[in-house]
Amino acid sequence: MCFRLNTASATDCSMSSGTDDDKEDESPQREANPATVPISRDRLPIVYRPEYGVKFLGLQKLHPFDAAKGGNIYRLLKTNGLIRNDADVYAPDEITLEELLEVHTKRYMDSLKWSLNVAKIAEIPPLLFVPNCFVQRSYLRPMRFQTSGSMLAARAALQSGLGWAINLGGGFHHCSADRGGGFCPYADITLTVKMLQTSGNGIDRILIVDLDAHQGNGYERDLMHDAGVFILDMYNYRIYPRDHTAKLAIRRAVELKPHTDDAEYLRKLRNCLQRSLAEFEPNFIIYNAGTDILKGDPLGLLDITPEGVIERDEFVFRCAQERSIPVVMLLSGGYLRSSARVIASSILNLRDKALLPMAE
Repeated sequence: MCFRLNTASATDCSMSSGTDDDKEDESPQREANPATVPISRDRLPIVYRPEYGVKFLGLQKLHPFDAAKGGNIYRLLKTNGLIRNDADVYAPDEITLEELLEVHTKRYMDSLKWSLNVAKIAEIPPLLFVPNCFVQRSYLRPMRFQTSGSMLAARAALQSGLGWAINLGGGFHHCSADRGGGFCPYADITLTVKMLQTSGNGIDRILIVDLDAHQGNGYERDLMHDAGVFILDMYNYRIYPRDHTAKLAIRRAVELKPHTDDAEYLRKLRNCLQRSLAEFEPNFIIYNAGTDILKGDPLGLLDITPEGVIERDEFVFRCAQERSIPVVMLLSGGYLRSSARVIASSILNLRDKALLPMAE
């Protein structure tokens, strides 16, 4: 699965807004019969590839998001022996335009041909002055790999027989079918839900556990009337996006005050997750594991310690394992440079607690 992107050199990229025809080659093209990455029980169900990293002449530093977070986690997992070599893990192909259009509107996809629109989504204003071919290669293309990674990780959790998978990226929960925002250009969670529902594996009760500090308004808008999806969203209600319409889709909303600490956070999580599991009896869990809940995060404004994040992740995985429910973990937000180390430590803790079953 691969987008055909304009491969022109820097001198060939025009600064002009141009016409739609001028911009057509700068966006992904349709490709028939995309290949799928095979799933094997013998591989570690962690999904990553170096192309996840956003590198754009330093402009990525204008947003607090750690554009190299996935790569930093990957290196830490290798250093600590969970990943022995690159062949152990899954590397996603780039999602195709045809696949994106399974959820996204053509109007929205066309809007990404304009750097002004992408600059608003990425929250990096100088991007509006950058030729769209550069924006495609340096920002949107990494996000397309991560979006494909979320779908591949869900397939691995479901089909490998191991019952879990982790995408070292993704979790773009502010993006819906027709609108991006909050650094989220593609609706990977909605795409993953639709893929699971049509997989032929009998997945008809999907629980989304969104523990990012922000409300997951994108997929909530998309899945508003889907009775086969139960949304548990636990977020700081005083911060972006404060989307009251999207809130109507949440079956169990846990609204947190700024500076909520470990004790209150974990107490509410234990109570609400157990109630949600008992009420809905899901047969798949999508876990949006944002680390912007960490104390000091400039956007999340909660006061959760690294130990609290590790305990949180352990509780979610333990609940899934005890009920034999496949779970896929997406990284979502996290705006401290220390997030990568906390996430790696949490994954290693899951391994040490025997919550990441592996082939013998």
